[in-house]
Amino acid sequence: MAKSKGTNRREFLRGKSAVVSLQDALDRFNASAEEDESTAKLPPATYVLEVTRRAMACDFQLLLNAGMSERETAAAVKALDKVEALEDQLTVYQETSEVSLLNKLASKRPFPVKANLFELIERSIALSKMTAGAFDITAGPLAKVWGFYRRQGQIPHTDDLQQTLERVGSQLLELDSEKQTVYFQKPGMELNFGAIGKGLALDEAAEVLKEEGVGHFLFHGGQSSMLAAGCRARGRENDPGWVVGIGHPIRRDKKMAHLRLINRGIGTSGSGVQFFRHEGKKYGHLLDPRTGQPAEGVLSVTVCAASAAEADALSTAFYVLGEEKIRTFCEAHPEVQVLLMLPTTGATSVRIETFNFEDELEILSEPIAW
Repeated sequence: MAKSKGTNRREFLRGKSAVVSLQDALDRFNASAEEDESTAKLPPATYVLEVTRRAMACDFQLLLNAGMSERETAAAVKALDKVEALEDQLTVYQETSEVSLLNKLASKRPFPVKANLFELIERSIALSKMTAGAFDITAGPLAKVWGFYRRQGQIPHTDDLQQTLERVGSQLLELDSEKQTVYFQKPGMELNFGAIGKGLALDEAAEVLKEEGVGHFLFHGGQSSMLAAGCRARGRENDPGWVVGIGHPIRRDKKMAHLRLINRGIGTSGSGVQFFRHEGKKYGHLLDPRTGQPAEGVLSVTVCAASAAEADALSTAFYVLGEEKIRTFCEAHPEVQVLLMLPTTGATSVRIETFNFEDELEILSEPIAW
């Protein structure tokens, strides 16, 4: 087997070494197949190839059945390029991004935006209405006043919090669909797509894969947002969908359930990682846009929906809404499935509630290590 050339970090992030890495994997497979007669009898599709790129402050990882498409490597890089392009457009951490410019100018005059961003804003407003304001893309200033924007938690002064709340709410957005402009009714308003952006990126990248002829994959962004298409090939028999693990919200080395994901997206929200303590009380980063206070009473929420973007947004909203309102929502929307983990009196034990799942979800009676 020919020796492959090394690649640097920049090439990897831009996708060049993703191709090299995948080719190396295929070369290793072919070489071992020549040496081992039993291995040679296995179809290449029993192997999973992985392509990873850093974006949106997490690792986006794409899992593919090896050998099922001639264009899988090029398609994978193209899909990750799409993720990177969306990050460049939606990030609030770069002053030159379209969303940063919108936040800077939209309170002064109606600001024209690209068609895909306008559509995302419309979709986000609809999700806000659907969840009674528990999901809201205007809640960014709340994250700043609580110190979560830079991951330095702090208790805000009551007056500061109240003034911030006056600038939060999707009802304060004015959209002109003909001109595709956005106007903020109050100065200091901001849009932040952190609660839907990773899911959107997965959905958009998945369309790229399908256009390139890749119809079987599992794609995730930081493991909290996932999208599955087709099935995981295993030898000459294919299992429906892809099986993923749902983790314990407190004990990060354990998992609580297996979920067979069939052409669906999932989003998980929880405050097990981003939080701070003040005078013995824990304050999580998931804030209620209506009150400005950190949401309480839920450990984690996993939502399964038709798209990863919808699953992302709803998982955030459901964390805020709590058990009874989740139950009511799911009764009205049987197409949305929810795995809810709630605290009990035990230090690391949880109570599990599920809504609208059938055979695709398996709760593990004894949590086992990842």
